[in-house]
Amino acid sequence: MKSVVSVSHSLPLPRKIIHLDCDCFFAAVEMLAHPEWRDVPLAVGGAVERRGVISTCNYPARTFGVHSAMSSARALKLCPQLKLISGNMARYREVSEQIFAIYRRFSDQIEPVSLDEAYLDVTGSRLCDGSATRIAETIRQQVRDETGIVVSAGVAQNKFLAKVASDWNKPDGLCVITPEQQGEFVAQLDVKKIPGVGPRTQEKLMGLGVGVCSELQSLPLIELQNHFGRFGERLWQLSRGEDDREVRTHRERKSVSVEHTFSQDLPDLAACLDQLESLMDDLNTRYERHREARQILGAVVKIKFNNFSQTTAECRAEQPHKGVFASLMEEAWLRGARPVRLLGLGYRLGPREGEAEAEQLPLF
Repeated sequence: MKSVVSVSHSLPLPRKIIHLDCDCFFAAVEMLAHPEWRDVPLAVGGAVERRGVISTCNYPARTFGVHSAMSSARALKLCPQLKLISGNMARYREVSEQIFAIYRRFSDQIEPVSLDEAYLDVTGSRLCDGSATRIAETIRQQVRDETGIVVSAGVAQNKFLAKVASDWNKPDGLCVITPEQQGEFVAQLDVKKIPGVGPRTQEKLMGLGVGVCSELQSLPLIELQNHFGRFGERLWQLSRGEDDREVRTHRERKSVSVEHTFSQDLPDLAACLDQLESLMDDLNTRYERHREARQILGAVVKIKFNNFSQTTAECRAEQPHKGVFASLMEEAWLRGARPVRLLGLGYRLGPREGEAEAEQLPLF
């Protein structure tokens, strides 16, 4: 009789991801410094005469329809009593560093997204009896006690759902999506919550009879690929709550860029081309700090027209010169052929010597 040897194969632990997002961060820092602003509509953004945009605003301002990325002029029309301030980036960085120091008490697997947003991987942590929910609650409390900033949190098995969850009960919210709840939660999720689904993609999905993820799940993968190309596969995965991205503690910069918003619209292509030398000087100054062992792989031009539509044109080029950028600018401008409010130039960068290709970051 043969003996049976039992071999134990340890399965990887299900991930526990926390997404942390400070509520109206820049405005929150300002309200801590100026308590008298707490209950008045407040926004941090650029001046109207410089065609500034809103960076962030507090919740009283949001009741008037003001939101980030809105032009300051539009925000003041919606809310004439809006207190618009230019902000203090040095102070925001200082508070952000205090907050991230608290995060590091709970995990060394931290992926910063911005000054006020981060992912934490707490898989296998023994803190708070191994409960990701309790870790998130403790972090939120410590940040509030030590900095005065309110943080909303989402807890889930992956980054996609953790980010959706952190926005679910804002402001000052905590949302947990357990593995048992994941299927039902995702099925009812509006497709606009999927990263990359903007107004145009949403409109196209609506044309296919898709408004929520359960409806998206019913479409075959090949059909999504036919309609959306490579993004179709990503839609197919995320509509099922599938996301295998790891929390990355280091993100290699893959681009460097500059952009300028003009106080008066540039009326035509010739006026845009007149700005090239100045923009290239700014771009090369910024590139110098990344130059060591960084190869330029391509050139990009961004144009935002006076109707706020925007487009980019790019090409591969190891030594982009003025003629390359001029050609790209003409290509981009002809798509709208109207006055221009913003121009941007950029380089795509290769990896550092000895390092593998890293995740692509947005150029602008």
